[in-house]
Amino acid sequence: MSVSWINEFFGQTPNASEHGGLVDHMLGFVHWFMLALFIGWSIYLVLAFYRFNAKRNAKGDYHGVTGHATTHIEIGVVIVEAILLLGFAFPLWARQADDYPVSPDTIKMRALGEKFLWNFQYPGNDTALSTWDPRNINAAAGNTTGKDLHDPNGKDDFVNPGTMKLPVGRPVIVDVASKDVIHNLALVPMRAAQDATPGVKAHMWFKPVKEGTWDIICGQLCGPGHAQMKAVLEVMPAKDFEDWSKEMSANAAKKAAEAK
Repeated sequence: MSVSWINEFFGQTPNASEHGGLVDHMLGFVHWFMLALFIGWSIYLVLAFYRFNAKRNAKGDYHGVTGHATTHIEIGVVIVEAILLLGFAFPLWARQADDYPVSPDTIKMRALGEKFLWNFQYPGNDTALSTWDPRNINAAAGNTTGKDLHDPNGKDDFVNPGTMKLPVGRPVIVDVASKDVIHNLALVPMRAAQDATPGVKAHMWFKPVKEGTWDIICGQLCGPGHAQMKAVLEVMPAKDFEDWSKEMSANAAKKAAEAK
C-alpha cells in the first residue's frame, strides 16, 4: 500500500499531473512523520502529567532531566526532516524550476489575474503567444490581457475568461501575471501553484494525465472578493482541445483582420 493514501484520508484532491505522484509521495511521508510525532508527544505529555503531578511530587526537583533520551529524539527529528528536504523536496523543486519542457507539443499560455477573476490567453494556430505589457490593457477595446496588438504572433491569440481548457497528455507552460494586487494561481489537482505579482512575469509548468473538471482558486488573500475568485480547470481529450483551439483561433484572427 502506498504511503500517500493518508493524504486522501485527510481530504486531499486526487492527483491529475505527471509530477504530482512525487509530490504526494513526499507529502505522505510528512503526514506519517507528523502523525508519529503527534502520537509520541501526546503519550509523553500524558506520562509527564501523571508522573510529575503535585500529589506525586510534593517537593520540586530543580535539576531537570539528567538523561539524553530527549536529545536523541530531537536529533532523530532533525535527521528525518533533512532527508525529506534534501532527498525529496529539493530534487522535485529543481526539476520543476529548471527542466521546462521543450517538445513541439508543449502548450504555452498566459493566466492573468485581477480582482476577482482569471483571464486565460492562448497562442492560437501559430502556437506563439504575443508579447504582453500591462500598459496595453484596454478592457473597453477587448484587450483584457494587455497583448501587443502590433505583434504578429498575437493576431490569432484568443482569451477564454474563467475557464482554463487543456489537453490531456501534453505538457503545459503557463505565464502568470496580475493586473492589480498579488494573486495566486492554484491548480490543486495538478499539484502546481504560482503567485501572480504585479510587474512580475512568472512561470509554471505541468503535464495533465487525467481528464476532468476542477475548481481553480486564488491562493493569496487579495481583497473582499477573494472567496469568489474562482475559475474552472477543464482537461479534455487532445483531439477535442485541438478542434476547440482552432475554432477560437480562427475567430480571433478574423476579428483582428476586420479591426484593421
